[in-house]
Amino acid sequence: MFRQNLDPTGSLTLSALLALLPLFLLLALLGGLKWKAHWASLVALGAALVIAVLTYSMPVGQALNAGAFGAALSVLSILWITFNAIWIYNLTVKSGHFAVLRRAFASISDDRRIQAIVIAFSFGALLEALAGGGSPVAICAVMLIAIGFHPIKAAALALIADTAPVAFGGLGNPITILGTSTGLNPEDFGAMAGRQTAVLAVFVPFILLGVADGRRGLRQAWPAALTGGLTFGICQFVFSNYWSYRLCDIFAAIASAGAIMLLNRVWQPASDSVTTSVATGGSAEVPAATRVMAGGSADLPAATPVLAGGSLDGSGATVEPGSRDDSGGEIFRAFAPYIIIVVLFSVAQINAVKTWLATHGVWTFAWPGLHVLNPGGKPVNTHYVLNYLGATGTLLFFSGLLTLLVLRMTPLTGLKTYGETIRQFGWAIFTILCVFALSYVMNLSGQISTLGVWLARAGAFFAFLSPIVGWFGVTITGTDAGSNALFGNLQVTAAHQLGAAPTLFGAANTSGGVMAKMISPQNLAIGTAAVGMVGSEGTLFRRVFGWSALLLFLMCLLVWLQSTPVLGWMVP
Repeated sequence: MFRQNLDPTGSLTLSALLALLPLFLLLALLGGLKWKAHWASLVALGAALVIAVLTYSMPVGQALNAGAFGAALSVLSILWITFNAIWIYNLTVKSGHFAVLRRAFASISDDRRIQAIVIAFSFGALLEALAGGGSPVAICAVMLIAIGFHPIKAAALALIADTAPVAFGGLGNPITILGTSTGLNPEDFGAMAGRQTAVLAVFVPFILLGVADGRRGLRQAWPAALTGGLTFGICQFVFSNYWSYRLCDIFAAIASAGAIMLLNRVWQPASDSVTTSVATGGSAEVPAATRVMAGGSADLPAATPVLAGGSLDGSGATVEPGSRDDSGGEIFRAFAPYIIIVVLFSVAQINAVKTWLATHGVWTFAWPGLHVLNPGGKPVNTHYVLNYLGATGTLLFFSGLLTLLVLRMTPLTGLKTYGETIRQFGWAIFTILCVFALSYVMNLSGQISTLGVWLARAGAFFAFLSPIVGWFGVTITGTDAGSNALFGNLQVTAAHQLGAAPTLFGAANTSGGVMAKMISPQNLAIGTAAVGMVGSEGTLFRRVFGWSALLLFLMCLLVWLQSTPVLGWMVP
């Protein structure tokens, strides 16, 4: 039996600095020394184990077992979701319906920058709302490559776009877990988070334009960014406050895409020959070895033109705009996998169905050999919940089986494609296992709680630091839900100590965490694996870190103002 000591050195500041060391190593090796994510995460895990044993006096066996527990949790919460989401995408590629889907998106606008907003921001938000787990990054990144973006830029756009919807991703799972971990009403947290992330959502499409085409993109296409961001933010605010936080991202995603489509009927952005808005006759060079097919079977030669309105079919050949007319049936089948996901996940949210799945499809057991007490002497939860029927990944797997039927593909093709999908991830699997092991070694040894308690000593200024706690949590765990499980109760406790609103600090944890999705090693690994550039995680990290830090600062400022009379009226 191991009992946590949150100040093992006798100096809380020194203990916090030691607890911060594994995370600092992880970020420094990725961004500074350009290490590959799997080696950086392995070194960080080793550092966390050493600190847990030598500083926090955690027995070696318990420390190693904590890492194994975390790695096992990642299989269901990340890998099982991501494999199945990318498998469904790869089935559409195999069947040729990805080409139809891309032409449908291209028909929204002839401008590649606007297509990027619709795909990465709106469609990505829909995927995040339904599944989460890195699936929006993987699917949207490959779609962006197909319309002409360089793989690293495509992955960066997908990562940056996957911010505003994260707090309510997976049908509101982070908010639900926040309510469970704190014992407070999740609806209140959802309403407060909607008053924070809705503000953030307005700015994200502008950042996408800047990344896609610099100042020219902002100057020429800002009305589309304003329309998409404002529509998304308003819908997210309204639905999270007055209907259901579980469904707000679904409606916000659909509304933002619809608003951009309507705008495009009366307005077109200025363009010139330099802009690779390919429907006007420009083209975009796709680097060699860009993997588009399932399993990376289609290597495109350098300077392969990818034209807007055209597509890459199953063979990797270019299809000119207007070279074929897609029938209504083909378009329906192209969107069918995502329609199936929406329907299946909606059915799973019906109370009777949800209760049946929770009763018949869950196996909970205590993780063998792992016995941890918190500083108060109460047992820390080390139960493994095997949700084999109602889990997000399982519902995606069932969606994939139905997709096979709709796309008229054989079971053998489906099985072969699944194997190719797993091989596509390669070292990314090892990275995800290591980072989850790291997070649970830090959590169960007490290192994460030490950081939280140290930050809480900032007094009233903690309102500014509160989102940073969530940001650290997502950086380590890779999920907003994981960060809320780790730090949600700490935020509420700090609020009570400071006489602040618990809903404000709790929501700040989830809202601050969304900016870390783009820099968490798990999502970096998923992004590089999806675009066929495993090993480039450090390069991708440097592309997005600045945006993560800027958005985090803005969220910190917003939460601090909400804790004062200036914006205190925003707190329900």
